[in-house]
Amino acid sequence: MILVTGGTGLLGSHLLLDLVKRNKPVRAIYRNQVKKERIKKIFSYYVDTPNDFYDKIEWIETDLLDFSSMENAMHGVSEIYHAGAIVSFYPRDHKIMRKVNIEGTANLVNQALDHNVQKFCYVSSIATLGRAENDGESDEETHWIDSKKNSVYSQSKYAAEQEVWRGIAEGLNAVIVNPSVILGPGFWQDNSGLFRLVYEGLKYYTRGVNGYVDVRDISRIMIELMEQQIFGERFIVSTQNLSYQQVFAMIAKYLEKPAPAIHVHPSLSQIAWRVEAIRSFLTGSKPEVTREMATTAAQIYTYTNKKIRDRLDYRFIPIEESIKEICGYFVADRSEKSPGNS
Repeated sequence: MILVTGGTGLLGSHLLLDLVKRNKPVRAIYRNQVKKERIKKIFSYYVDTPNDFYDKIEWIETDLLDFSSMENAMHGVSEIYHAGAIVSFYPRDHKIMRKVNIEGTANLVNQALDHNVQKFCYVSSIATLGRAENDGESDEETHWIDSKKNSVYSQSKYAAEQEVWRGIAEGLNAVIVNPSVILGPGFWQDNSGLFRLVYEGLKYYTRGVNGYVDVRDISRIMIELMEQQIFGERFIVSTQNLSYQQVFAMIAKYLEKPAPAIHVHPSLSQIAWRVEAIRSFLTGSKPEVTREMATTAAQIYTYTNKKIRDRLDYRFIPIEESIKEICGYFVADRSEKSPGNS
């Protein structure tokens, strides 16, 4: 039996579909029934009978932080894909994010060791890598450096990754993947929010650069690493380094919307997050921009995928092709929700 955590998320949902397509016995844990039902919509982008695939998954309601309740989920498990985590740049989420990402991973590693799990794949992040010198590309050997620029999210993922390395030292057959910014459809209010923002008329961009990857590439690479039993290593999973301006322009092109045209200088973005903090305090709503968002958006981060390409002879989906497809799903979903189709 294969156990998947984070199955109701963007990556986890695609991973579940890929595993079921391969006729693998799959069990997924969840905490939110509404999010669980959304998986059928994600499946519908790729298969004609999403319910048939969804019904092949064994679902267990439990919590990574509850060690005892996880015992039921671990029964008969021989492989684990750990994609469950909280991703947030909002200060109010910092405490629970640290707890879930770090303690939840530690609990799962301990469970895997106790139950003699044969294979373990952990979804980390490029946020756990250091920054290459002289604006070079970071690779798997570019190690973490403590810095005020590190977000609380990156700190939590770095600490969680250390728990997996600890498990490896104790005999766990584990592999770590470090994805860059993940692009995929369906999660228009969170993970896929860039598409919604551009559609709604985003006007601003920063000079920042980051790595991007199609969600399907991450899922397929994870499965291949496990099937080839490649353990005790980590792999950057990133297709292409692009500026935010380039990504926004591609999205705008395929949504047939104006591309953001106003450059925001880093000094202005620092003012913006402070203004948003005041507005958030007065209204009780989440700020549109936080200090961590502003800092990250101004940075230039680039990565190389040479190691995974060489090891698996893998060919990534081009980012523009990925964006074009996702925009198609976004437009179709908007059409379904329009008054004339309700």
